[in-house]
Amino acid sequence: MASLLLALAVGCTGLYAGFMLIFQTGIMPALARLTDAEFVTVMRRINEYVPKGVFLTVFLGVVALPAAAFFVPVDGRTDTQKWLVLAGLVCAALNHLVTIGGNVPLNNALAASEAPGDDPAAVRAAFEKRWNGFHRVRTALITVAFGLLTAAAVL
Repeated sequence: MASLLLALAVGCTGLYAGFMLIFQTGIMPALARLTDAEFVTVMRRINEYVPKGVFLTVFLGVVALPAAAFFVPVDGRTDTQKWLVLAGLVCAALNHLVTIGGNVPLNNALAASEAPGDDPAAVRAAFEKRWNGFHRVRTALITVAFGLLTAAAVL
């Protein structure tokens, strides 16, 4: 059971890390080329559609599965494996703290700025640089978490 949980943790974290990396390296650079009004509109729509169904399942699994893999007793698990799983869990949890404390409030502020008369340039200026900064941190954290969990699984 613990091996299955660790395998699921690796898979789930890998999916999430890939999503974060694609956003970092493809989506945000593409959106950076849009006009202010286009950027603000597209980010609002992304923020409406992403946090649903499959994404939420993976988002929650990124913390729940490593936690389960850590706390389910395993005969023969080395101390190194335990510490790698714990470190991966900590990185995943920190990723979520950055998301919840940084990116989500910015997403909410962006959604709230949809009133007529809001200046797209000002809205973008208040959002883009800060959101990208938080996103770089959470991408690094979840990528490290994936590496740590993978290392624990292959040892």
